[in-house]
Amino acid sequence: MQTYNGMPSNDLNGVRWRKSLYSNSTGNCVELAELPDGGVAVRNSRFPEGPALIYTRDEIRALVLGVKDGEFDTLLV
Repeated sequence: MQTYNGMPSNDLNGVRWRKSLYSNSTGNCVELAELPDGGVAVRNSRFPEGPALIYTRDEIRALVLGVKDGEFDTLLV
């Protein structure tokens, strides 16, 4: 499967989209899917057929570690 940033999410056949248990009751959240090449796709759950952003595993690792360390806490204020 050829992937690229901004590709339609529904073109990512066979992936399993996951969202956080912290999602609000209306389901508005960010969803992630592991890609066959080890990358990770991200989409907006409000627009499931919309564009997907494609990241490497290292890019996602850096994001998750930054979130865990509180580097983005000011975005929640």
